[in-house]
Amino acid sequence: MSKVVFDITMSLDGFIAGPNDSVGNPLGDGGERLHQWVYGLDSWRERQGEDGSERNRDAEIVEEAFRNVGATIMGRRMFSNGEGPWGDVPFEGHWGANPPYHVPVFVLTHHARVPLPMDGGTTFTFVTGGIESALQQAKAAAGDKDVSLAGGAEIIRQYLRAGLVDELQMHIAPVLLGGGNRLFDHIDSGHIELESIRTIES
Repeated sequence: MSKVVFDITMSLDGFIAGPNDSVGNPLGDGGERLHQWVYGLDSWRERQGEDGSERNRDAEIVEEAFRNVGATIMGRRMFSNGEGPWGDVPFEGHWGANPPYHVPVFVLTHHARVPLPMDGGTTFTFVTGGIESALQQAKAAAGDKDVSLAGGAEIIRQYLRAGLVDELQMHIAPVLLGGGNRLFDHIDSGHIELESIRTIES
């Protein structure tokens, strides 16, 4: 059965990006440290048309995370770290010509924009109708597969508040950022019940 899942790396002190994020610094100051564990993995690099040499338990986890995803949702901030109108030459995302998604990606934004097809099967569709509209479109595109919430933090929080998330997979990086974008800020957790499914040490 199709699920709504998010799979994200977080620092020990709860941040998914460092402070001062921008188009030129998309993960904020020190934020790249969160993802050092994934950059050399063959299952990550191959999705972007690059050679990869590391094959270990982490590579299997990344491979598994993408296996059943049929569509992805992300926020404007994750796509471009920007706000306001797109401008005459709109930014095309942080991933180059071959983004790692390989499925339809629905970008939540306040500003309309025509869809952006990329290599490898990724097409970014810009949704101005809110989280329910994005989820409806993503589920239609995903069919029997899962819908992945890629981030950023505010998009994940909105779906959590609305009770629309079925599964969370957290990768805890051995890093302290001390500031930035904290994933679980501003959530009334009184109505959210979680059950631990598994813990993997790698």
